[in-house]
Amino acid sequence: MTIDWASFTPWSALVGGALIGLGAAILALFNGRIAGVAGIVGALLRPAPGDVAWRSAFIAGLIAAFPIYSIVVWPPALTIDAGYPALVVAGLLVGIGTRYGSGCTSGHGVCGISRLSPRSIVATMAFMAAGFATVFVVRHLLAS
Repeated sequence: MTIDWASFTPWSALVGGALIGLGAAILALFNGRIAGVAGIVGALLRPAPGDVAWRSAFIAGLIAAFPIYSIVVWPPALTIDAGYPALVVAGLLVGIGTRYGSGCTSGHGVCGISRLSPRSIVATMAFMAAGFATVFVVRHLLAS
């Protein structure tokens, strides 16, 4: 994936981060739940009574966000430098890591760190270290 740095402005990142924080805060305040996307989606596979509506609404909001954003602002061109097999393997590895880590980047990185959870801080450091190591291996050791 490449980023058009000439067109990059920090405003979209700032607004996006503020919206993620606002969404997580609203979910915690009004529903008493942590906005961990992996947990929200995973619990839809074995729903508890009364949980389907808010979980479905949360996921629908995540899916609808990009089309709504695209109406307001023309999104930049996105180039993914990987084939479908690599994307499938990457997705499976992220899913496995999410299960082993008992949460995802939104649950640990956004909500856990903001609550100063030691477990979430360590998990987020592990996510980041794994990401750095993966980029190094793919870009420098496996590059042809």
